Amino acid sequence: MWLRKCSNVYYKTNIFKGLTKSTLSSLSNVNVLGIETSCDDTGCAVVNSEATILGEFLHSQNETHVKYGGVIPINARELHRDNIELAVDSALNNARIGMNDIDAIAVTAKPGLLLSLMIGVKYANFLAKKFKKPIIPVHHMEAHALVVRIYYNIPFPYLALLISGGHCLLTVVKDVDNFLLLGQTLDNAPGEVMDKAARRMKLKNIPEYSLISGGRAIELAAKNATNPSLFEFPVPLQKNRDCNFSFSGLKDSLVRKVIKKESEHGLMGDEIIPEIYDLCASFQTGITKHLAHRLERAVKFCELKNLLDNNAKNIVVSGGVACNDYIFSNLKSVVNHLGYNIYRPPHRVCTDNGIMIAWNGIEKTRKGIETCQFISPNDVHPISPLGVNIIDQVKEANVAVKSPRFREVN
Repeated sequence: MWLRKCSNVYYKTNIFKGLTKSTLSSLSNVNVLGIETSCDDTGCAVVNSEATILGEFLHSQNETHVKYGGVIPINARELHRDNIELAVDSALNNARIGMNDIDAIAVTAKPGLLLSLMIGVKYANFLAKKFKKPIIPVHHMEAHALVVRIYYNIPFPYLALLISGGHCLLTVVKDVDNFLLLGQTLDNAPGEVMDKAARRMKLKNIPEYSLISGGRAIELAAKNATNPSLFEFPVPLQKNRDCNFSFSGLKDSLVRKVIKKESEHGLMGDEIIPEIYDLCASFQTGITKHLAHRLERAVKFCELKNLLDNNAKNIVVSGGVACNDYIFSNLKSVVNHLGYNIYRPPHRVCTDNGIMIAWNGIEKTRKGIETCQFISPNDVHPISPLGVNIIDQVKEANVAVKSPRFREVN
């Protein structure tokens, strides 16, 4: 029923097209409902301006997509459509409030899978019309970068490394709506590469890894390694003096190693190489070294250009891949050596969720950023740059970083 009503609002009405000045910043306390459907998780949450998470709900599609070897956009859309109403109602019930107690609806409008984004935006439009609530469009990656501020008193500006299944970015977070993009992936994101590597290594044939994501499977399998340095992976883009990333070469190197070992052992079909745990550990280390190398250059560039507060040297790591404790521990070792503090949100908030979307709405209401009453289909974007791109300035700075100062932490 909601989809039919929402479609009528979305495509046929014109009464909610104008922007209105936000009056929310004048309220003593604001409750924001956050809706996240950018990829394969239906996340909803209610957060107030005191940084209290009143209620949340997350419907994960992981088990379904693991069976198919990855996220299929049409399937993701159908699962979002089937669960969005349940997710919103459950978040409100957990918060013990109703829509009349909500002051604004924040929803992911970009970037992400278009079919998935549209479900969240349509439902937000439906709720906005029905309950006469303003809407706050949210940039998914901005939300990842800001959500840590619920848990830690981190002032602007700070450096953020956003690593997930769809993105890998280095950005200076100057304010709620002011970002400087220092680097981004030139090909695949780290989470995507780890998922593909796990499939090629056939980790799902090991029962304890059969129903979890590829990245998580690699992290757990690596803990069983007896010789984690058995395989060598080159650090990508080592001669490129910028902050961009490239993970496809690491994936290709892993595939070649798997093929070689399968040939040596005469393996066929679903058989797994005996060195699987060592290979997972070596591959994970290769990804970590690449991240650490680019992060160190970003720190030195920011120091050169005086982009960070010298009295509050803070770095944030967020996104799904930030849940990897091995990666985070080693990044922490590197930046602590440089004199910086490093933070990440709790694991459940690193991955896609409604909390970060609702919090982004809170951050925007505090600053008095305009809301709207309707999000047009033309304002939903599967690809959307983050902030002002200064990647060329990083290249021009030509900051040298030695072959990464990487102290391996288990």
